[in-house]
Amino acid sequence: MVEFFQLSAEERLDALNTAADASGRLPHLLEKDIWVVWSLRHLFAGPYAKHLVFKGGTSLSKAYGVIRRFSEDVDLTYDIRAIASDLIGDAVVPLPASKSQEKKWSKEIRARLCDWVTTEITPRLKLELEQGKLPANVRGENDKVFIDYSPPASGTGYVSPTVMLEFGARSTGEPCDARTIHCDSAAFLKGIEFPTAKPQVMRAERTFWEKATAIHVYCAQGEFRGGERFARHWHDVTRLDNAGFADAAIADTAIGRAVADHKSVFFSEKDTEGEVIDYHAAVSGDLQLVPDRGALTKLAADYRHMVDDGLFLDDVESFESLLERCRVIQHKANAKQVAQ
Repeated sequence: MVEFFQLSAEERLDALNTAADASGRLPHLLEKDIWVVWSLRHLFAGPYAKHLVFKGGTSLSKAYGVIRRFSEDVDLTYDIRAIASDLIGDAVVPLPASKSQEKKWSKEIRARLCDWVTTEITPRLKLELEQGKLPANVRGENDKVFIDYSPPASGTGYVSPTVMLEFGARSTGEPCDARTIHCDSAAFLKGIEFPTAKPQVMRAERTFWEKATAIHVYCAQGEFRGGERFARHWHDVTRLDNAGFADAAIADTAIGRAVADHKSVFFSEKDTEGEVIDYHAAVSGDLQLVPDRGALTKLAADYRHMVDDGLFLDDVESFESLLERCRVIQHKANAKQVAQ
């Protein structure tokens, strides 16, 4: 069996086109998926693997298979207990005790993380590419690593031939489990060997509460500060619900409290009235997943753009149906927490 990266550029293109015809996916998206898995394979084969956790929407797609939408970024957590053990000391829970301490921790952790990305991650990935004679380059920028690869054929121009690895280091990433990840093309090309990876992955129950509380903040503020495609969070929570992870997360009050504890310290936000948003209320019976008025209009426009740009790989429901699903999830989450 020949490895994918041992093929010539022409052979790789032929293979991608064959997989595209069989899967209904675009070849340049299948290629990007291969580079995502390659990145995870080499990150979690390194000496720092025990401190890393793969999380976010891409983990829901690649590790859990609960969503089918295009996601080009890889979100990772470097365990705060590894990078800032001297700051944490003997604390049972790795959280700062005050706002001033939070600022000190955040500043120091970011400096250490950027140095680690520059001196450890970037050179190691660069060496892996050079040893494999692979058509790609690596560049580190602060807390991010970019893998720029040379595609055998150009895509639409909307999706760049770059995989972004974005690191954070203010949480443990727990609870997490090791999960095996495969390239999407592998199912359609049995005679070719593709990269595989087995990273530690944040459990989907925690990802549900991470996304649900992000939605809650949007509803309280009427805007999302994370750029475009923020409608993905609403889509993702419905898919987590389809797979049973929403119910599991709602039943596991400890995970909800852990997310609230962490975000209350490191991601404190204020609503439109200037009041601090209560994350603990959100996970204890006062969760809001359906925004009001102007925020609803912005969300509808963002969802429409995601649909029009083909970022969902399956047919998706109307915006109205999506909101109704979220309303149902909101109701059962709040009812369960109040009952408990």
